[in-house]
Amino acid sequence: MNSSSTTPTLSSSSSKNAFDIGNHLIKLIKIEPKISNNSGSVCFPPKPLLIGTPTESGVFPVVILLHGYLLYNSFYSQLIQHISSHGFIVVAPQLYSVAGPDANEEIKITADITNWLSEGLCHFLPANVRPDLTKLGLAGHSRGGKVAFALALRKQVTSLKFSAVIGIDPVDGMEKGKQTPPPVLNFVPHSFDLDMAVMVIGSGLGEMKRNPLFPPCAPKGVNHQDFFNECQKPAFYFVVKDYGHLDMLDDETKGIRGKTTHCLCKNGESREPMRRFVGGIVIAFLKAYLEDNSRELMAIRDGNEKLPVELQKSEFLI
Repeated sequence: MNSSSTTPTLSSSSSKNAFDIGNHLIKLIKIEPKISNNSGSVCFPPKPLLIGTPTESGVFPVVILLHGYLLYNSFYSQLIQHISSHGFIVVAPQLYSVAGPDANEEIKITADITNWLSEGLCHFLPANVRPDLTKLGLAGHSRGGKVAFALALRKQVTSLKFSAVIGIDPVDGMEKGKQTPPPVLNFVPHSFDLDMAVMVIGSGLGEMKRNPLFPPCAPKGVNHQDFFNECQKPAFYFVVKDYGHLDMLDDETKGIRGKTTHCLCKNGESREPMRRFVGGIVIAFLKAYLEDNSRELMAIRDGNEKLPVELQKSEFLI
């Protein structure tokens, strides 16, 4: 079963950049897997999906977005809409409802979903919208960032090739020496054997405790800095000052899990600026490495683009 809703974007403006909502009218589509396939030629996905897609006719690049630990894919709906409004099909699986420390099954499921895209995705998109699976990106937040890097490092085999991988405040365990299986970080500079472009986004507040009772959500030794240290060219790194590990989620995240996203991590004053930055920098990076259009990414590098946040750090390995 699938359901959908259409979301209008803001009106067109020549002053728009990647940090603004784009010009595409987009649709959010929810797809549930089927236990038995009595649906003829339609191939359902192995896990529930939330898909953001443009509604106009065209062929669009695809990016898989993996949620963080014990979060719902629906918590990223505003980020998904932002990215999709710039001409991308965003596929956000719900990898699990409950999970322990071992991420091996999540890596396998993400590989299965990647392999499903070729035969299944087109059946659930609007009429005359087609995915370009030769232009495929992989992104993940928190533990989802770890899973994204693990798959990009070929810990599971996929039938499709990724051209870009993005870690959004990725985390590889509790601290150095306490990585969750399978460990992704080697703690050897530039040791990641990735045949694709890489971007790592970090939160300035993520490695800080909200209070003495809870550990930091993105602890030093296994966080964004460590992931970037192991990347080779081309690689991009941005750390956002005064924002936290969950500040790219929706303004309102419902239910008990949604409420905990406001109290477990040290957060910024509001989520919109961090979410706009994450969406915009992801768009600029994907345009550069999936569509061969690096104008906006280079403008950001050169300080010629107005950002919605203040950066604590940025590095470019080109």
